[in-house]
Amino acid sequence: MQKFSATYLFDPLCGWCYGASPMIERLRLAGIDVRLLPTGLFSGSGAREMDASFAAYAWSNDQRIERLSGQQFSENYRSEVLNKPGSLFDSSAATLAVTAAGLADHRKRFDALRHIQHARYVTGLDITNVALLADLLSSEGFADAARSLSEGSTELLDANRQLVSQGQDLFRRHGANGVPALVIERNGHQRLLDASALFSSYENLMAHLQAA
Repeated sequence: MQKFSATYLFDPLCGWCYGASPMIERLRLAGIDVRLLPTGLFSGSGAREMDASFAAYAWSNDQRIERLSGQQFSENYRSEVLNKPGSLFDSSAATLAVTAAGLADHRKRFDALRHIQHARYVTGLDITNVALLADLLSSEGFADAARSLSEGSTELLDANRQLVSQGQDLFRRHGANGVPALVIERNGHQRLLDASALFSSYENLMAHLQAA
């Protein structure tokens, strides 16, 4: 197989991205160069307040993701996040936290995202809260990132704007219809992989990558 790299487009509040995480991690463990880029899909104009209708829709979707991926969506998440009055569906803070973790080494973004996803979908924490995210980063060994997030440093805000802009540009250029999205690059050419390949077998995913 010819050598290739991949850019993984995501949003921290995307349940499908959480479901795809184990497959992305397998690619990284196989030595494939994967870059993580946020799209800001559920921030800004894409953010909203949770209500009963949206919570029910999200939970139904999450159960399907759990069946396909094996990733856990806990009852704590259902009661303390989805069905909690006044909850927000806004990925701005979580995206900023992921960016903060990767300021010195972009590969650390994957570790931060994994911890943030677990905090939301398993522990049932509100990852729209900057103070909570800073505490989470600090407890997971990202002291510098936690400080940068808490202070809202200019370096962090500039880096985050740049990353989201890059993610949105790639998203638009390839006509992605949502996240997760995986863009494969080989010999200077890019191609959007069908996201369904992230929810099948690893062997099937590798076959798609070889054909990309």
